[in-house]
Amino acid sequence: MNGTEPLTRACSRRMTTPIPSSDGDQYASLLAELKERIRSARLKAAVAVNRELILLYWSIGREILARQTAEGWGTRIIDRLALDLRRDFPEMTGSPRNLKYMRAFAEAFPDEQTVQQLVAQLPWGHNVKLVDALKSDEERLWYARQAIEHGWSRNVLVHQIESGLYRRQGKALTNFGRTLPAPQSDLAQELIKDPYSFDFLALGPAMSERELEQGLLEHLRSLILELGKGFAFVGKRGPSS
Repeated sequence: MNGTEPLTRACSRRMTTPIPSSDGDQYASLLAELKERIRSARLKAAVAVNRELILLYWSIGREILARQTAEGWGTRIIDRLALDLRRDFPEMTGSPRNLKYMRAFAEAFPDEQTVQQLVAQLPWGHNVKLVDALKSDEERLWYARQAIEHGWSRNVLVHQIESGLYRRQGKALTNFGRTLPAPQSDLAQELIKDPYSFDFLALGPAMSERELEQGLLEHLRSLILELGKGFAFVGKRGPSS
């Protein structure tokens, strides 16, 4: 018996080990579990990135407010800040218009705890709409809670504001315990694909959805391999032309 025979037999055993059928109960259960883990991890990551982005925007707005009050700076300071920030962070949306929204956002939500616990769970576009369309603090908080509770997209939020849902359903602010939107909700999808978050992370347009998918598949492949023999990874696609 030569020295390569044990290795040959071992490889042969691995190659002949049956791969679970795609319609088998155990495989289907594993696949469903992994898909749920991936969706949950993606959403948690998106929520974490969005939270940091919203807190950053709020802190910028609060600083602009404070300096304008203390130093007597006019609105032209926003134009200058936008120009200088855009030079150093060209991938971010640092336009004067966006900085003015940051200032208005900090003015509309002066309490940092409210920002951290509630509105930081919403994408920037939702928060801009809350600031733009509503003048009452109570209404802003009510619509923010409803948007997270029911997973509203920005378009649905706009529709509910314009249709006066707050006035029709009562003004009570109920206790709010949800920490993540429902994974399949429109809000969750907007959080995952929010362009402001991509700009914030300096990913920009160069990071396509295909590249994100490719990175996700690489992690999934590693996980499948760790499960040991009897499983095969067949989901990786070749490069597109």
